[in-house]
Amino acid sequence: HPLGTGKDPVVFVPLHDDTPLKVIRFQFVTITIIAGNILIFLMTGVFQSETMLAGVATSFGVVPSDLTTAFSQNIPYSPIPEPLTFLTYMFLHAGWLHLISNMLFLWVFADNIEDAFGYFAFVLFYLLCGIAGALAHVLMSPASTAPLIGASAAVSGVIGAYMLLYPRARVWILLFFRIPLRISAIWVLGGWFLLQIFSVLTTDQSAEVEVAWWAHIGGFVAGLAITFLLRSRLLVRTSR
Repeated sequence: HPLGTGKDPVVFVPLHDDTPLKVIRFQFVTITIIAGNILIFLMTGVFQSETMLAGVATSFGVVPSDLTTAFSQNIPYSPIPEPLTFLTYMFLHAGWLHLISNMLFLWVFADNIEDAFGYFAFVLFYLLCGIAGALAHVLMSPASTAPLIGASAAVSGVIGAYMLLYPRARVWILLFFRIPLRISAIWVLGGWFLLQIFSVLTTDQSAEVEVAWWAHIGGFVAGLAITFLLRSRLLVRTSR
């Protein structure tokens, strides 16, 4: 099974936040990323067989064992150079739950990060967080043969940036799919990150798992670090 299939325990889903856009008029990049992910999923996932989906995931997802040997030998039947999978993997999803959960987080939180960074810088930020998450996963599981796919690491970077820039923002969430709550971003997103840490500490890392916890953590930390380094500029930009 591909890693990052959306089978991680879903404690809450975000519904809406109260942070308005201050610089850009519309979140064009966020919408484009969401539309692109949905289109690619429809082309590679929902209408294809399990065998074909596995082939797409293996060819365009990040396979740690292939990457660790790519510099010493050629990987047979690889349609693209292995390092390029650090980009392609984040636009593939293995199922509806995997896709919807990632896109919902993007819809709620990414518009404000796009507003703070600007269009071009946000694209770069998003891709860097996705790459950082994949690198973290490869470093922690270098011998894994399961392909890593999904936007989770890049989305985790967006979550980290939002928590740092808008910690007091009020976010409507649906807890356990049933209980609507309005809570500060610092609590809900900080709690999400602690859940990733807890999951890493309580999961047998020697066995193949279906959730790439280290990719989530790597993306989150990257988003937090990049935003921290640029925080003063971003706050000036959004306070004009």
